[in-house]
Amino acid sequence: MRSAEIIIDVPFFDVDAMQVVWHGHYVKYLEVARCELLRSFNYDYTEMSASGYMWPIVDMQIKYVGSALFAHKIKVIATLKEWQNRLKIDYLITDVASGKKLTKASTIQVAIDMNSKEMCYESPAVLFDKLGLSRP
Repeated sequence: MRSAEIIIDVPFFDVDAMQVVWHGHYVKYLEVARCELLRSFNYDYTEMSASGYMWPIVDMQIKYVGSALFAHKIKVIATLKEWQNRLKIDYLITDVASGKKLTKASTIQVAIDMNSKEMCYESPAVLFDKLGLSRP
């Protein structure tokens, strides 16, 4: 299983008047971790496009467990869970100092052929190549 993690210092512009991160900014944190994960196997959005596929997010689930606060450090771990027919990535956000779980999430992306604009029902061979796996 492939994972990547990032540390984010919660910036002032991401919090509300109570110094708590606004819920919508968690999506941005997931994106930063997702990009780090994709880079780890050399298939970030630039590589995806160059390979002839775009991978839009078609589903996102987020469960807020605790609150991230201004000036705290948070760790975001992105883990690739599925890749045969889609990219399913699970996320865990924790407070670095306490280790407390703050958020759990998942995203699903599907491959779209950029020429035909059709959704692929199986992940393209290039993804398996990038992951160093043979196609089932």
